[in-house]
Amino acid sequence: MTTEPIPQLAYRAACPNCGAPVDFRSAASAFAVCTFCRSTLVRDGEALRKIGQSADLFDDHSPLQLGVTGVAQGEAFALVGRLQYRYGQGTWNEWHALFDNGRSGWLSEDNGAYVLGFDQPVSEVLPSGDRLMVGSALMVGARRWHVASVTVAKLIAAEGELPAPPNLDRGFVVADLRAAGEEVGTLDYSQKDKPTWSVGRSVQLDDLRLAGLREGGAGGGGGGAEKTLKARGVECPSCGAALEVKLSTTQSIVCHQCHAVVDVSQGVGGDLAHYAQENGSEPLIPLGTTGTLQLGGKKAMSWQVVGYVERCEVPDEAEDEEQSFWREYLLYHRTAGFAFLVDAEDGWSWSVPLTGVPQGQGGQIKHQGHVYRRLYRYKGAVTYVLGEFYWQLQRNQVTDNTDYVSGTRRLNREETRDGNTHEVVWSAGEALTAETVCKAFRLEPEKSKALERDASPTSDSGSLLGKVLLWAIILLVVLMLVRCDSCDDSGGSGRIGGGSWGGFSSGGGHK
Repeated sequence: MTTEPIPQLAYRAACPNCGAPVDFRSAASAFAVCTFCRSTLVRDGEALRKIGQSADLFDDHSPLQLGVTGVAQGEAFALVGRLQYRYGQGTWNEWHALFDNGRSGWLSEDNGAYVLGFDQPVSEVLPSGDRLMVGSALMVGARRWHVASVTVAKLIAAEGELPAPPNLDRGFVVADLRAAGEEVGTLDYSQKDKPTWSVGRSVQLDDLRLAGLREGGAGGGGGGAEKTLKARGVECPSCGAALEVKLSTTQSIVCHQCHAVVDVSQGVGGDLAHYAQENGSEPLIPLGTTGTLQLGGKKAMSWQVVGYVERCEVPDEAEDEEQSFWREYLLYHRTAGFAFLVDAEDGWSWSVPLTGVPQGQGGQIKHQGHVYRRLYRYKGAVTYVLGEFYWQLQRNQVTDNTDYVSGTRRLNREETRDGNTHEVVWSAGEALTAETVCKAFRLEPEKSKALERDASPTSDSGSLLGKVLLWAIILLVVLMLVRCDSCDDSGGSGRIGGGSWGGFSSGGGHK
């Protein structure tokens, strides 16, 4: 595996607008944005010609910057360019990665984590952006993909060396597609003639052995790539309290004094929208608490609670069902990104967003060799939040959810519609015992008792009499089901009880 640095610069010229040096690491590159005066430049022979102007970049405190080097797929690369986009939920970055072998890739944001993708040729005739339907299947590159999100975005700024001229003039459609095998594809309609197609996989910054990150981020061999930087100070527009935005990915933050939800997706220096919320309950696991959990068979990691959400089922007026409530804790790890810890009526569980999608549809699906059965379909809504979140929270936002189960394993499909964004996010996880949660976060004895109220029916807590009564009820239900000739075991269309097994939609997906 090569770890040699990127070769010497292939070309350097003076910016025709300000005279600053503009570097091209690849002789094949034809476009760049001057990092000093923001001029968009095209390489014309041995000279540079100005063709436009780029806006200033929004300072989102990303740990990445031009010149960062790393290794992926056995090849060394450097980040030589950057595109910054804005959409209804905030902004995202795509970093142009130039490899030693001359190949170009894109390091992009995905559900609070990162995806490394590469442009791919397409032989199929692809539909226009306005004809894409979230949830539908599409054949691209002789493979079956599922449309996960469709959003309208606009390129607002660019810098460095780029493989194509940045389109800063108009908005365009960006669609994320997911496939079995944990892959994500992107259709970008920024060019008028035809969409560009790229395919990528989820990566962790720590695995890329990055060097040269911005101050505040650790690199490969130095403890991992840190996404938490020095806090950004803002003033609550509701009560004036000083707020500290600690995570580089934060789009919404809740005031610790008045509990107003503040939207910081437009930048700390921009206008801050906010809304008041009714009082909720205090989280059993306080914000800032750190616990050690082993998720998905991976090594145990230290996770910090950075957000807390209370959600409820939106009742169906046509059905007379008891309303369900559940709580979700947003967990953060500096290299693994985000995960959710879910406290529901039917027990505790964890979940993380998937890059790909399960196979199949309807009442039975398959993921990573396990067959899942559909259990619940319901609508959920946010009732109360605390902390920081990497997506933009909306008042009374409703999501369509479907839960699937395979033993202790959980899958959740969550669909969100918000303005010009329509998205489907799949999350996967597994059930946890209340005892595991208590030990992981070292909770006090009185709090551990409160957690047990949500213990699953098959947990070891409870008296002997209670267990006998419980199993008697279960036996009675089984006997009734055996005698019922019309029961449908494919999963109900509504909720019977319990809570969400999935996380929130990220509000933006890969792009």
